[in-house]
Amino acid sequence: MDFNVKKLASDAGVFFTRAVQYTEEKLGQAEKTELDAHLENLIARADCTKNWTEKIFRQTEVLLQPNPSARIEEFFYEKLDRKIPSRTTNAELLGQYMQDAAKEFGAGTPYGSTLITVGEYQRRLGGAEREFLQTSAINFLTPLRNFLEGDWKTISKERRLLENRRLDLDVCKARLKKAKLAEAKAAAAPDFQETRPRNYVLSASASALWSEEVDKAEHELRVAQTEFDRQAEVTRLLLEGISSTHVNHLRCLHEFVEAQAAYYAQCHKHMQDLQKELSRFPNAFAVNASTSGVSADPSPPSTSSTLKIEEVKPPATGTRKAKVLYDYDAADSSELSLLADELITVYTVPGMDPDWLIGERGNQKGKVPVTYLELLS
Repeated sequence: MDFNVKKLASDAGVFFTRAVQYTEEKLGQAEKTELDAHLENLIARADCTKNWTEKIFRQTEVLLQPNPSARIEEFFYEKLDRKIPSRTTNAELLGQYMQDAAKEFGAGTPYGSTLITVGEYQRRLGGAEREFLQTSAINFLTPLRNFLEGDWKTISKERRLLENRRLDLDVCKARLKKAKLAEAKAAAAPDFQETRPRNYVLSASASALWSEEVDKAEHELRVAQTEFDRQAEVTRLLLEGISSTHVNHLRCLHEFVEAQAAYYAQCHKHMQDLQKELSRFPNAFAVNASTSGVSADPSPPSTSSTLKIEEVKPPATGTRKAKVLYDYDAADSSELSLLADELITVYTVPGMDPDWLIGERGNQKGKVPVTYLELLS
């Protein structure tokens, strides 16, 4: 118990002297030992790395999970070392709703069959999103979190210890300076007009005491300098490891970009496939009068069975240029296959399905879906 009390008193004394030294430095009343320029640069670089890594980490979390409540829930699961439950993506939920609605409307109806198809592709999009989220969390978020919660905490601890060693060093310097001033004052030539010999004895005794204080202060200074130099070297080695952290984060960034590219490419492919599926569905936008009570369009919904492409001639006026938005594979000989970003000439003919145009590319000619085109002029 006595040892603990003594240690507590000693720690309190050290803390107090450090606090006094720190306060006097802030007030400009005490000298401060400056770190070497290389170490200062390493510290500034480390602080910059930590700040931007933290911002990138937080914003990536928002990108992958925009719902703040879900992020808080995942945070608690991580802190409790429990597995985060699998969460249904919004696209998967939408696809499920579409397919459930199709069962109510009737899978044999045009609307119901389309809902089933679109719902299936929405679920595929949701599956791709889930895979992207998992890959990004493992390959990108986890390394950033490990740096912030592991490496940076170690660096911060050693930096605090270095600051304490610096304060102890400056306290010793100030103590030595005061001891030397007192020694010089005590060793000053005595006043020979003083007639009391007792004063000569006291003066000699004080000089000897201050000389011992100077020796003690010099020893403490040497010890403090050694401790400071050792801690500065440890901190420097840790800070130089930031370069390795940058290399590791660069690799993780490449993996994150690859995951994003794969995800968006997969989504693009799913949407292309969905558009192809929908383009082959019969035109059912004209509602049957027997079921709705509204007069139906008397023109046929499609001219694919009666239109002969080889007999179609371009009109004198009304042709336009169009840019192809997506690749399209012709379903039969009456259609024209398309490549994304190419330019073709398009026009329409009387009685033709409004969802289709006649497209020409050189000597090739055929029907093309309007949804795959951007009309330019």
